[in-house]
Amino acid sequence: MELVRAVPDTAKVRRWAESLLSDLVEDDLVDVLLVVTELAANVFDHALFPARLKLRMSAEPCVVSIVAEDASPDLPQLKPSSTESVRSRGLVLVDQLSEQWGTVRRAVGKSVWAVMRCTATP
Repeated sequence: MELVRAVPDTAKVRRWAESLLSDLVEDDLVDVLLVVTELAANVFDHALFPARLKLRMSAEPCVVSIVAEDASPDLPQLKPSSTESVRSRGLVLVDQLSEQWGTVRRAVGKSVWAVMRCTATP
């Protein structure tokens, strides 16, 4: 999915992701959608465009891979959040909900990725 700075629409991103991941059980879907939303929100808030979001789901074992790509060379930093802070919780959520996450520098910009185990509906 191409992300457009002029229209920072995380609800649209969630609908897109939900349509691709309809085979997940509800609890896993909620967690994956939260991670997708946080990675997309970081792109809208901090990245340079063009930007895109990629999703891939494998069935055996059930794993969802999420990749946010953008043109900014700046890598996100996982920062501890305080109870007074109104921001800086996105990567904390990604870190807690994902099995793994990380960053990769690219020729132009970076990728921020997360991998989540899941359960498909029977």
